[in-house]
Amino acid sequence: MTPSIDQLVERAGQLASTGRWDEAERVWLEVRKRDPQHPRALFSLGVHALKRGEGAAAHELLSAARKFVPNDLLLLMTLSAACQQLGNDEAEREAIEAALVVDPYFLPALLAKGHWLERFGTRAGAAAMFANALAAMFANALKVAPPLAHWPANLRPQLEHARDVAAGYAAELDEFLVRELAEHWNRLPKPLAERWREAASILARKTQPYHAVVNQLCVPRLPAIPFFDRAEFPFLAALEAKTDVIRRELDNALEAARDEFVPYIQYQAGQPVNQWQELNHSKRWSTLHLWRGGKPVHANLERCPETAKALAALPLADIDGLCPNAMFSALAPKSQIPPHHGETNARVIAHLPLIVPDGCLYRVGFEQHRWRVGETLIFDDTIEHEARNDSDELRVVLIFDLWNPLLTAEERELVKAMAQRARTFGNA
Repeated sequence: MTPSIDQLVERAGQLASTGRWDEAERVWLEVRKRDPQHPRALFSLGVHALKRGEGAAAHELLSAARKFVPNDLLLLMTLSAACQQLGNDEAEREAIEAALVVDPYFLPALLAKGHWLERFGTRAGAAAMFANALAAMFANALKVAPPLAHWPANLRPQLEHARDVAAGYAAELDEFLVRELAEHWNRLPKPLAERWREAASILARKTQPYHAVVNQLCVPRLPAIPFFDRAEFPFLAALEAKTDVIRRELDNALEAARDEFVPYIQYQAGQPVNQWQELNHSKRWSTLHLWRGGKPVHANLERCPETAKALAALPLADIDGLCPNAMFSALAPKSQIPPHHGETNARVIAHLPLIVPDGCLYRVGFEQHRWRVGETLIFDDTIEHEARNDSDELRVVLIFDLWNPLLTAEERELVKAMAQRARTFGNA
């Protein structure tokens, strides 16, 4: 019995999937003999011709198939390859653009357009297109881009090339802007100079804008300020004057109660750990809690009485169920706290550095700082931030919560009331 066209199509697909290309092509020729306008036969025969380097034949067959399935992405990308083989640059671009009209986020088309611009356009255009391709790939990542090992294997070389071109162009443009504009920045006060230094980095696409990302209570329209001016917190002078006393109590705690320093990250089995995989239940980042979630940890406060007095004298942020928090935060040698965001921009976080070996770095948004013993850093932790200890020694800072100085006294009371009501509702 003579097989139907559908049976022939199925047979050709089976042969191709097992690498029996010559047999598959003969079956496709039989399909086309029966139905000269069969789109899949035209497409498949075009692919066979392209594989043999017969660009003209491939272009004719694929163009014929396109009349019947004009929005088929695979066909359009194969047609662009045939045009490239023929040296028809404009037709190659037209096919790529047609694919992007169908799906503006289609990764193979974005990469193909980047390669086309690399050959015939500008370096800036190619870098921008490759950056768009990478952004499309990472659009569904929850917290961080997937590691290289998880990139699609068939596209990995192209993606690596796209990454390198985009990053290289961004770095060179950023360096150029720094050279050209440094004299302007140097005439500005430091906070303004830092703002415009970051603006140049964003313009070059070396970095993205850093916005506040709040995990719990968000106060809208507050400026996202990475580091606050120490002068806005004059009461910290009294705390800093006790740095040596606090350091001695820390040393005693490290010697006598090291087991009381618990892992800061403690996700339970079954919870998504995201970027915290390496630090989950690890003492590479450990803390001795003095206040936790708004409640005092009496045993540890009694162990560190002078530190407790110094904290009691501060106007700590007090938000129901959330803060104040205060702790000695210990980061082990050769360890990193990955980029993350905090719970609310109603408070800011303060670090009093106590043990800071060389090779320690702290980043909030675009700005990087190095801790200096006895000099408090105050920052908005809802902006992406991370810490590194590249030294061979322990790094320890005293961390505590303060109110965001941009909130009025009435707003602070409203924050407290809102958090309390939400907590009451949730526990009902």
